[in-house]
Amino acid sequence: VQLQASGGGLVQAGTPLRLSCAASGLTFGRYSGGWFRQAPGKEREFVAAIHRSSGATNYADSVKGRFTISRDVTKNTVYLQMNSLKPEDTAVYYCAATVVVWSAATIEANYYYWGQGTQVTVSS
Repeated sequence: VQLQASGGGLVQAGTPLRLSCAASGLTFGRYSGGWFRQAPGKEREFVAAIHRSSGATNYADSVKGRFTISRDVTKNTVYLQMNSLKPEDTAVYYCAATVVVWSAATIEANYYYWGQGTQVTVSS
């Protein structure tokens, strides 16, 4: 199984950015996809998740209304559209996959597979 995260970069505050997570060896229709992030000196935190079958989504309060998680099952890819970026969104973003019950999909420890991370830096 491999999750390949991409799309990070250095952007100015307010500039949109879209992250992609392409999977091989698993199907996002059978696995829920999640995005987490880790800022310097901080623990990794939940950002967003999308349910494997229903497509329901869940977001951290800090990104709600600004970020959108989606998936393309034909490409076996999960996306994170990030709008209205702020300097405090600066972090390494990781995608992950799980089959845990939906109510537990915000918990890092419940994810089985992880991508390598992509750096997002937002300048003010």
